[in-house]
Amino acid sequence: MIGNVVGNEISRRSLLRHTGAGFGAVALAGMLSKTARSQQPKESSLLHAKPPHFNAKAKRIIFVFLEGAMSSLDTWEYKPVLQQSDGKVGAGGGTLVSSKFKFQQYGETGTWVSELFPHAAHHVDKLCFLRGLHTDTPAHPQAVIQLHTGAANATLVRPSMGAWVVYGLGTQNEELPGFVTINPPPNFGGAINYGSAFLPAHYQGTKISDTGFLPNLKPSIETKVQRQQIDLLQALHREQAKTPTAPDTLEGIIQSYEQAFTMQQKVPDLLDLKSEPQHILDLYGVKEGPEGSFARQCLMARRLSEAGVRFVEICDPGWDHHNNLHNGLINRCRSVDQPVAALLQDLEQRGLLEDTLVLFGSEFGRLPHAQGPDGRDHNITGYMMWLAGAGVKPGYSFGATDELGRHAVDGKMHTTDLHATILALMGLDHESLTYPYSGREFRITDVSGKVAKEIFA
Repeated sequence: MIGNVVGNEISRRSLLRHTGAGFGAVALAGMLSKTARSQQPKESSLLHAKPPHFNAKAKRIIFVFLEGAMSSLDTWEYKPVLQQSDGKVGAGGGTLVSSKFKFQQYGETGTWVSELFPHAAHHVDKLCFLRGLHTDTPAHPQAVIQLHTGAANATLVRPSMGAWVVYGLGTQNEELPGFVTINPPPNFGGAINYGSAFLPAHYQGTKISDTGFLPNLKPSIETKVQRQQIDLLQALHREQAKTPTAPDTLEGIIQSYEQAFTMQQKVPDLLDLKSEPQHILDLYGVKEGPEGSFARQCLMARRLSEAGVRFVEICDPGWDHHNNLHNGLINRCRSVDQPVAALLQDLEQRGLLEDTLVLFGSEFGRLPHAQGPDGRDHNITGYMMWLAGAGVKPGYSFGATDELGRHAVDGKMHTTDLHATILALMGLDHESLTYPYSGREFRITDVSGKVAKEIFA
């Protein structure tokens, strides 16, 4: 108890006032570290590794998010009928426009890929395509939030997919966050996309930049003194946690202090890409400046996953091509193609792809109709994403859109089905992964969601 340690002469308020640098705080913290800290039972970390609901190969996930809606019809979806229908009026109105990019077949599967992805195309036999996806809203903010949280309506903010995975499985390394987001979506939903909402705060994503910047990571005082100050604050937090009016988030604050202290020692080296051999840097295409941003993200994702981070998301913005479709895709794909191919190759050569799941895609797709002289509008009724790695059939396509690529007609998967399937690949039953809030049990799939078992290896 605090009173047993420092006496009645010092009030709680004055203790808090003295937690800055100075002899009083250090002395009191030293007293606490010898007495109160030893008297307090150590909280079991809510991030500790937990058993899955059932056996699964995937132990961790890397989500490659292309913000703005990649045009599948110009990249991964070859549609011969669309190519032959350029300039014609489609059944739903609007002028059909073929892709201006050349497609060719790759791998033993003979999968068609456009010239925009020459590096990633050589890995098609590892990929599992989901070609019948559909979602609810053509508005970017709502669709991005729905992809990340399961709910397009932000009136009641829901936990993000990463938060749910870490809630269900914990982390493989308690000295690191369970969920890291690199350059998260800046415009569409912001922190909602990596937040924990009503789940405990330590399940939310830790935001970093592609240069490895993590705010307030570097301590301003020596480690020993900082440890003593944290001990003092933690003792005060534990004392408050015993009161009836203690906020629910207090336990999360206690554990976040401990994790932040540990991260200061571990994370800087983990995010320092200079320790990588030159041939790996060259493999990813790592370079200085904005042009090397995505390559740095991909290499960081591999390092974080290898170190035990359960869920890593990397983001590339700029895929909203209502105009400048041709040059825009050339630029975006040039930035993404080599790093993504390198990520798959690097994970495989390190034996990590066997238990790492990679998800690649956008919030929705693009229509086969022209928008202006050089653009495509949003398509929520039929688009694709791909998976690779643990638990999925390699070189496999599930579902399909119609001959023009507008509507999903086979193997249809709603965003909710995607979430149910991702959780199942991680060993989690989406119907059992629930959390009580506001008088009911919540889950990422709400009251629906069907697992696409057809894609399981």
